[in-house]
Amino acid sequence: MKRNLALVVFCLGWTTSCGDSLSADRPAAAAKMVAEAETELLALANQASQAQWIAATYITQDTEAISAALTEKAIQAGVKYAKLAATYDGVNVPADVARKLKLLKNGLVVAAPSDPKLSAELTKLTSGMEAHYGRAKYCPMPSTCQDIGQVSKVIAESHDPAKLLETWKGWHDTAQPIRADYVKYVALANQGARELGFKDSGAMWRSKYDMEPDAFAKEVDRLWEQVKPLYVSLHAYVRNKLRAKYGDKVVPASGPIPAHLLGNMWAQSWDNLYPLLAPPNADPGYDLSKILAGRKATAEEMTRMGERMYLSLGFSPLPKTFWERSMLTKPRDREVVCHASAWDVDNVDDLRIKMCIEPTGEDLFTIHHELGHSYYQRAYNQQPFLFRDSANDGFHEAIGDTVQLSMTPDYLVKIGLLTKTPPESADVGVLMKRALEKVAFLPFGLMIDQWRWKVFSGEVKPEQMNAAWWELRRKYQGVAEPVARSESDFDAGAKYHVPASVPYTRYFLAHLLQFQFHRALAEKAGCKQPLYRCSVYQNKEAGQAFAAMLAQGASRPWPETLKLLTGKSEIDASAVVEYFAPLKKWLDEQNAGQPSGW
Repeated sequence: MKRNLALVVFCLGWTTSCGDSLSADRPAAAAKMVAEAETELLALANQASQAQWIAATYITQDTEAISAALTEKAIQAGVKYAKLAATYDGVNVPADVARKLKLLKNGLVVAAPSDPKLSAELTKLTSGMEAHYGRAKYCPMPSTCQDIGQVSKVIAESHDPAKLLETWKGWHDTAQPIRADYVKYVALANQGARELGFKDSGAMWRSKYDMEPDAFAKEVDRLWEQVKPLYVSLHAYVRNKLRAKYGDKVVPASGPIPAHLLGNMWAQSWDNLYPLLAPPNADPGYDLSKILAGRKATAEEMTRMGERMYLSLGFSPLPKTFWERSMLTKPRDREVVCHASAWDVDNVDDLRIKMCIEPTGEDLFTIHHELGHSYYQRAYNQQPFLFRDSANDGFHEAIGDTVQLSMTPDYLVKIGLLTKTPPESADVGVLMKRALEKVAFLPFGLMIDQWRWKVFSGEVKPEQMNAAWWELRRKYQGVAEPVARSESDFDAGAKYHVPASVPYTRYFLAHLLQFQFHRALAEKAGCKQPLYRCSVYQNKEAGQAFAAMLAQGASRPWPETLKLLTGKSEIDASAVVEYFAPLKKWLDEQNAGQPSGW
């Protein structure tokens, strides 16, 4: 085996006559290589997942080192097979083999350089940056250090501009130490990507979407233009309300909104501001967090609520090991990464979620999101290993959020959290609260990778990283830094997904796909109400259609998988516009005569 693989690589450096002499055997060799890749990559992925789980739930130097070593092995194998897959370009192979070759070439998030020392350095950098985020604390005084959960609570609940600014700055300053590491990471990741034939890591990330990287960038722009008018209306309304509360000296009449005032550390969702922004006479008559706290709902009870939603659609119960191995609450005896995530440790049925659950409405929704990953992972676990993934990464993030859209007031009544459905007069308020989460997120979901693509390509130089970050936030979000920042800062690194090397465009796509999926499921369920009132809870027909799409995994190009459920082969943001149409009309009435845009 090693001899044959070496021959293939050796031939790359010479003329095509070397490959031509083996042309008769090339299809069989490609199939054999793919089979070997699936076997080896599955084993290494499982080992790395176990180590990464321990590193995330028992943060120590030792667990970090073990995770880095096993992750490096998996990355090196991925790079090896990505390069081998490229040697079969143009070879006539069966469709499933061709698909697997493409996934091998495009399957890496971080491509390690072939030099073992550089590969080890890159892996150490990525593991170290993520661990730094997990350990980071803002310490206004030595005895009062606060982790991300605690500072997020301050940002969500305080209405003191000075306190908000102090906390915002304190958390963002925690990322300064990894700025130099990120510059090194970019250089090494780009080197690995170029060895695979990509211009840079950003082009490699965009190549995963079954279209040319530049074409995908244009597709993202098209989708943003579909929803931008809705966001601009919401932004203008929020700015006017914040200005009325904090005054002209804190919030301008026009222009960007200061980032620390929006109820979220990164201003990526604004739903914590709902009490301030709620339309008159639109009180739904309940506070889900107060209901859960009043019932003293435990983390497991809340997770079981999420499971029952999926069971009502016809999905099977979670495995016993899920309840034994998941981390649902924050341990008292050690540091952990509390950022919510779903894990498929053995790529079959060792499903877990990692959260530090609190009895809040936000966490109940997050549980439904994370379980969406789990049920997707289970749905495609009969596929060959290389197809055990989502149609594209936006699909994976959209599944649980699609289910969230069925968590309507009617649903909450059915599961016993509410005693009655709120009146229709509350509809605009319900839509407002959801828009502050879903619509407010859209430009943030777009701009993080816009920034990284520019950093990877060199358009943004290392000495311009922080300035470029805020330039893009102003451009897309209409949000500005609340205090002067410099290039000694690394504000992008204060967001988990940047030091953890998690591509972010998936979340932008997911926030569009979930509405498209929801509309398709509502139609299959025969819902005749406005889209925002539709819930597919307990509808097996909708669940069956959903499961059929999930079972495809990555076995076919995502437009084909999308068409199975929606009847369309392109992402369509018109479902977002339809869902929020009553709110858009109301917002435009409120904004009449006021500045719009920034």
